[in-house]
Amino acid sequence: MVGKNKALKGRKPMDERLRAELHARRAEARAVAEGVEETLGLERRRGAAFTMEGEDAAHRQRPYRRQPGLDWLARKGRITENQKAAGLRYRDAFIIAQPTVAIGSTLEVQPSMGGGGLALTSLIARAGRRQAAEAKLALYRRQLSDHPALVAACDLVCGRELTPREAAGGEREGLRLEAQLVVALDLLAGA
Repeated sequence: MVGKNKALKGRKPMDERLRAELHARRAEARAVAEGVEETLGLERRRGAAFTMEGEDAAHRQRPYRRQPGLDWLARKGRITENQKAAGLRYRDAFIIAQPTVAIGSTLEVQPSMGGGGLALTSLIARAGRRQAAEAKLALYRRQLSDHPALVAACDLVCGRELTPREAAGGEREGLRLEAQLVVALDLLAGA
């Protein structure tokens, strides 16, 4: 009987440690959830749009996904499918035309190697795709008559994937940017 009581006494501190660890983990999970909610709240006030993976509020464990501006506008019914398709074409050209890998300089010349450890053939292919995207982007901007406001609207909402309010910094300016974007997407979709 005495040996049994010693065994029970030995378990008690372990149970208390487990309870304390469980309590600490729950407190940490609450703190993380509060931090996520605070961050989402700040970003929403700045104009960003988010959806939960699965769209079911009961499954709070699912991650949030930031909505690109074109998706947000289409979901709200503010642009048509043709306008969204034109915006996606602009986005694809914008993203590919951006420089991603700088060609490094080195005194150690290795056959068939380019910058960043890429094979020279893949580096040349990437440069060709980038050059083609730059030409497409220039064509799209010419279709907008290189109008600064229309080009900026497409760059911010289509290219950088910001919502109009987020890109403009406020509701009123966001509505103005949205109107400019709709005109630009009409021009791009019609050509």
